[in-house]
Amino acid sequence: MAATTWPITSGTSAPTDKPGGEGHSRRRKLTVVIDIRVLRDTPDAVRQSQRARGEDEGVVDAVRAADEQRRAALTAYEQLRAEQNAASKQIAGAQGEARSELLARTKALAAEVKEAKATADAAEAELDRLAMTIPNVVIEGVPAGGEDDYTVREHVGTPRDFAKEGFQARDHLALGEGLDAIDTARGAKVSGARFYFLKGVGARLEMALLQLAMQRAVAAGFIPVITPTLVRPEVIKGAGFIDHHAEEVYYLPADDLYLTGTSEVALAGYHADEIIDLADGPLRYAGQSTCYRREAGSYGKDTSGIIRVHQFNKIEMFVYCRPEDAVAEHERLLAMERDMLAAIEVPYRIIDTAAGDLGTSAARKFDCEAWIPTQGKYRELTSTSNCTTFQARRLGTRYRPEGGTGATETVATLNGTLATTRWLVAILENHQQADGSVRVPEALRPILGLEVLTPTR
Repeated sequence: MAATTWPITSGTSAPTDKPGGEGHSRRRKLTVVIDIRVLRDTPDAVRQSQRARGEDEGVVDAVRAADEQRRAALTAYEQLRAEQNAASKQIAGAQGEARSELLARTKALAAEVKEAKATADAAEAELDRLAMTIPNVVIEGVPAGGEDDYTVREHVGTPRDFAKEGFQARDHLALGEGLDAIDTARGAKVSGARFYFLKGVGARLEMALLQLAMQRAVAAGFIPVITPTLVRPEVIKGAGFIDHHAEEVYYLPADDLYLTGTSEVALAGYHADEIIDLADGPLRYAGQSTCYRREAGSYGKDTSGIIRVHQFNKIEMFVYCRPEDAVAEHERLLAMERDMLAAIEVPYRIIDTAAGDLGTSAARKFDCEAWIPTQGKYRELTSTSNCTTFQARRLGTRYRPEGGTGATETVATLNGTLATTRWLVAILENHQQADGSVRVPEALRPILGLEVLTPTR
């Protein structure tokens, strides 16, 4: 399933140098992110998606108008270019006054062509600017509304009743401090609020969890990848991460680079401006990276412990496939997340996330939320998103259907989290014992080498 690269001449401005070469991404141009044919032919579907997300419907008409202006400007430019070329050819055979008139006309046409080209370029830039404000069109069946309007797809497992067991549950931070596994005080001393140290069995537990996730991903045919955590602006924008949530992303202005909150970003850019080979099926990657979030706007939320932090580690699945295979791949990713949650033996539920709570690039997202005993509620541990062709259209990733012949088409991309630092919260709280020790889930024991985590104080 090796990726083959050809220059892309339709739908994007492809660079002439090879992928990975210096300046490659710097010269690429973000394409219109919503399929313009959808906006032309079925604008009501886009309007409905905007309503479901709580977004502005008027931008649909604005984009359609900009598309008409772009096409009209391009037609005028092409007509003038054709007239200029015809006049230039006539000059060679003309003499006397006729030649002088043709020379004057071609000079005037050159100025008109230049002006028409500038008008066409400005119209295209305006179309791209407006189109960039439209999130992915949600899939039929996604609940409308905001954060609290999800629908529950399934409950798995039963939360423990600690009162019946004769003791009061401790929260994950109290357990982690008792195990000498989590140190938020020194994390704050070194780096500030929402930073922490994992040490001793805490560090070992996270490493075991990430290793189990990667082992399972590889067994399922995913290619393991350790990704960059700094990416260029066009990559993070192409992945859809700074359109509406730029305040959540760390930016290094001196280098013009962004710190990523997930390896999804780097993996989405991995095949930018390429035509990939899907003849043997989807390309599936499992990225491991440290992730960064500014957590802007979360003042006062989850300030204790490691639920909402600025830095964490994660194993992220990422898939490139044919658009018609995306729904099946989405269920496959969800099944892998379910298997990992079963491995850590925690009660959880699956929700179908409401349209207004989807990220810019997701057309549908399923969240798996684990029961957190001391909070008395479910909290997100993992999610999987079907991004349809949204990211690939922006980043110029295509495939050649029909056995490698015919025109290229845009691929679909999907992602799903297989393990992350936050999972330690669910493990510690759901497997705690009366004496402050924590039972290690059986699937992690061969890797961790421990059956029980024992308090040191």
